[in-house]
Amino acid sequence: MKMTKNFDICKTKILRMNSKTFAITFVILLTLSVLLITLPAATAQTSTKQTYAFLGCVPNPSGVGQGVLLHVGITEALSNVNMGYEDLSVSIIDPEGKESSINDIQTDSTGGTGQLFTPTMAGTYHLQTHFPEQTITMIPRAGDPYDVTYLASESKVLELEILPEPIDYYTPQPLPSEYWTRPINAQFREWSTIAGNWLGGGPGGQVNVVSGDSKFAPYNDNAPETGHILWTKPIATGGLAGGSMGNHAIECGAAYEAKFADSVVLNGVLYYNQYEANGGTNAEQVVVAVDLHTGEELWTRNWNNTRLSFGQLFYFDSYNYHGVFAYLWTKTGSTWNAYDAFTGRWEYSMTNVPSGTTAFGPKGEIYIATVNVNNGWMTLWNSSRVVSDHGSWGSKAVGVTLDAARGIEWNKTIPTELAGSVTGFVVNEKVVGASVTTDAVKLWAFSLEPGHEGTLLYDEVWDAPSEWADGNLTVSWGRGMSLLEGVGTVWVKETMQWYGFSLETGDYLWGPTAPEHYLAAYGVSAGIAYGRLFTCFYDGIVNCYDLQTGDPLWEYEVRDPLNEILWSNNWPMFINFIADGKIYLIHGEHSPVDPKPRGGPIICIDVETGKEVWSMSMYFYYSASAVIGDSVAVVANSYDQQVYAIGKGPSATTVTASPKVAVQGNSVLIEGTVLDVSPGTDATDLTLRFPNGVPVVADDDMSKWMEYVYMQFERPADATGVTVKLEAIDPNGNYQNLGTTTSDSYGNYGFAFEPEVEGTYTIIATFEGSKAYYGSTSTTYMTVDPAASASTPIEPDTETPDTQTADTETPDTETPDTETPDTETPATEAPLISTELAIIATVAVACVIGVAAFWALRKRK
Repeated sequence: MKMTKNFDICKTKILRMNSKTFAITFVILLTLSVLLITLPAATAQTSTKQTYAFLGCVPNPSGVGQGVLLHVGITEALSNVNMGYEDLSVSIIDPEGKESSINDIQTDSTGGTGQLFTPTMAGTYHLQTHFPEQTITMIPRAGDPYDVTYLASESKVLELEILPEPIDYYTPQPLPSEYWTRPINAQFREWSTIAGNWLGGGPGGQVNVVSGDSKFAPYNDNAPETGHILWTKPIATGGLAGGSMGNHAIECGAAYEAKFADSVVLNGVLYYNQYEANGGTNAEQVVVAVDLHTGEELWTRNWNNTRLSFGQLFYFDSYNYHGVFAYLWTKTGSTWNAYDAFTGRWEYSMTNVPSGTTAFGPKGEIYIATVNVNNGWMTLWNSSRVVSDHGSWGSKAVGVTLDAARGIEWNKTIPTELAGSVTGFVVNEKVVGASVTTDAVKLWAFSLEPGHEGTLLYDEVWDAPSEWADGNLTVSWGRGMSLLEGVGTVWVKETMQWYGFSLETGDYLWGPTAPEHYLAAYGVSAGIAYGRLFTCFYDGIVNCYDLQTGDPLWEYEVRDPLNEILWSNNWPMFINFIADGKIYLIHGEHSPVDPKPRGGPIICIDVETGKEVWSMSMYFYYSASAVIGDSVAVVANSYDQQVYAIGKGPSATTVTASPKVAVQGNSVLIEGTVLDVSPGTDATDLTLRFPNGVPVVADDDMSKWMEYVYMQFERPADATGVTVKLEAIDPNGNYQNLGTTTSDSYGNYGFAFEPEVEGTYTIIATFEGSKAYYGSTSTTYMTVDPAASASTPIEPDTETPDTQTADTETPDTETPDTETPDTETPATEAPLISTELAIIATVAVACVIGVAAFWALRKRK
């Protein structure tokens, strides 16, 4: 009881103490609350901050005419990425004392920014940053906005040393001299010129950053200059059916059941639809990824039975993140689905994507221009706005489905009296529309330039010749059009003539051209590049016109010497793409007959001269397209239903010397091989046919040789090899150019030479490469021993014949003993006998003595 009572007393004291403590704490909290309440009123008043301006320069020193990057700003960063300081300036005093300045500089939220400056004279420049006083309103996450005045400041004076000549800071990386694969080291920026991509069947089927059909494929500056094949891959059962089917071949997909349609090349990988589009999502649809340089199948994916539509390379450039994202896209109605190009994994989807004309932006964004000329409005949609306007992209574009309506950038009112529809547009420049009838050609354009969106640039009408309407002619727009080149064309079917119009002004430029062959009326394809218009199709005649004047420049006729085409002496040829100063065409047909015509070609023509660069037997149906990326062309050959990769391939050179140990003064035989080691040569069928490897042959023989190696044609009897350069480094380290030889059509070569110096030689064999192959080199070693030296001369034994002297008596007299000195016969009087001859002679003498002894013994018996 006592213990309980004491406990209760202690408890009461503790409670009283807690109450007192609580009261004190409560008063303190109330006081702090009052203080906190009064703080915003105090901070709402303008505060000031001292600033510290800076100025940096990269590089320093530099050279005359060589730009430098100035780092301008103050050390105080701002809290919001959209904020920055304004009206900074940099004063400049050149080496002659003349003053100038760079004004109106605005920083980003870090407090600094970059500013380019190009010095024009050698000597020392003096530069200084000037930061003007300015007040900025801060908007905190909690509380009221408040102002901060940043006081003016100046940086230290920076001395910039300028040398008379520019300084080389980074040596550009040369283009590859060996066979190369992806990925490309990101430091090798120069390689972008040979590493093009093919974005595929959409948007708009273009491979450029603008919409419009030009067939120009830039950034493939090492496009095939021969028909050299890197690898093949079957895409379906193909070739001759055989047996009771006689001359008939397996179906090839023409017409309207296209194989290899909407193919894409991104980052050195070929992507294509395994099956035809028949059946839509009710049938299995598979996308295949193949390494363009090795022919290796990387993956296959079924994306809910949807088909690959196009590819995208999108450069995300924000305040936090900078880099390119590679996507593959499928489309189901207005829903678009993005997949990672490396793995095929689904990334994100967009619903309610607007209809309209598509184009890629300067950073690879997908833009859609929707122009409603009836109701008088125009919108521009940007795919990148749908996903993120924050500092990062990837975290916002994974595992989500987004409403595409968020991507509308603007909506502008336009006139309602315009005719026709959009024919193409260039992001940030203009959108062009056209209407072509037998009465008139009407062209109009609206500005897409920021700040001038929706401004009418031109609205032109060109009255058509009366014969268009009188003859009820068929006229069409856009068969050849390039917004990059600024020209569009009109094709008149019945007269087989072209007209040209400016897309810069809407004005008529030229036409009509002279009539083309009558078969052109049944179908024509066109391409534009390098200031030229190229046309061809059913007539089998490639015409080249000056794009600005319409003047004919050259003509190339694709003859059919086998007379396989039933209605023409020429092969119908379809323009696939234009790259690296060359135009690539392949025989195609909308509804091919069967048995298929034999000898159909793929042809490469020089755009300047109209001369054939190379041709090879291939056939491609009308409804698909060959593609090119990383300067490698990919064609589906309807003769055997295989995909062919065509481009410059790797070679391997070997060398041996025999004998390995030679005697000085004797000849040595250098021999070896030069072989094609392209990925396709490792295929089982080729290793069985070529157990020693596939030989390298000369460029002039390449097409026939590739037909033999990959297409089962007969072996060319007159194929020649390539030049092999032979060099040596003698035992003293001296270089010797031994000469050149030519390999044969089996890949072998041989060359004899006589080494002059004792010791070990390094032998070097080099194939320096060709248009079809990268070069290769190999070495071997051999030793030269001294020649055998001459032996000491051998003197034959001679017997002094016995002579009898007549007996005469003479007195005995003692004659002192005297020695007759031995004298040797001078060497000049004795034959030089080598060791080998001496041994032979000795054996011969021994034989003679033996025979003589035998007969002597026999005689005694």
